[in-house]
Amino acid sequence: MKSLKSIACSLAPGLALAALMASPNHGAAEGLASLVDDFSNAEVNSAGVARQFLSDTMAGGGTSMTPEVSDGVLSVSGEIAPPRGQPGWASSVLILDPQGLPKDASQFEGVRLLIRINKGMLSVSANSTEVTNFDYHAAPITAKSDGEFHEVKIPFTSMRRTWSEQTALNTKTIQSLSIVAFDVQNGAYDFELDEVGFY
Repeated sequence: MKSLKSIACSLAPGLALAALMASPNHGAAEGLASLVDDFSNAEVNSAGVARQFLSDTMAGGGTSMTPEVSDGVLSVSGEIAPPRGQPGWASSVLILDPQGLPKDASQFEGVRLLIRINKGMLSVSANSTEVTNFDYHAAPITAKSDGEFHEVKIPFTSMRRTWSEQTALNTKTIQSLSIVAFDVQNGAYDFELDEVGFY
């Protein structure tokens, strides 16, 4: 049986993206650059697409979320307050294409983050248009909480779905990446991102 933590890790990104894109676009995949966002622009990512910030409030939760981009760093903090019987979450979604089309990331091995985790549990998901039930391929983000930025590399092969059949992630159909703070109980979270990309 899956643990609540693993369910939260995978479920949260899917719920966040579900609110954004109720019907995935199955257009032809195209290549993309390794850099997804260096937060040099306060409003849009490196693809020129506005960042999306979503929380469990749309599912009856009370999670707060305060994102801010300053000096090339995205800072996100708040308090997790889960909906009844569900994990709580706050998701930062980076869409890879202005039209929401899937992009081809098959030339890369995984997701690369330059991150400082001050508090809380985090996951990252690679959101494929082939996944139609929002149980996206996700993995926890682990980094030392020592006040420093750390480079974290998460191979695509380490990402798993939670309640669905364990299909392989089709890296030619990636529509977005989600960085999610989550918990199954009330608690604070605080993290900073300097860069997100593929490696």
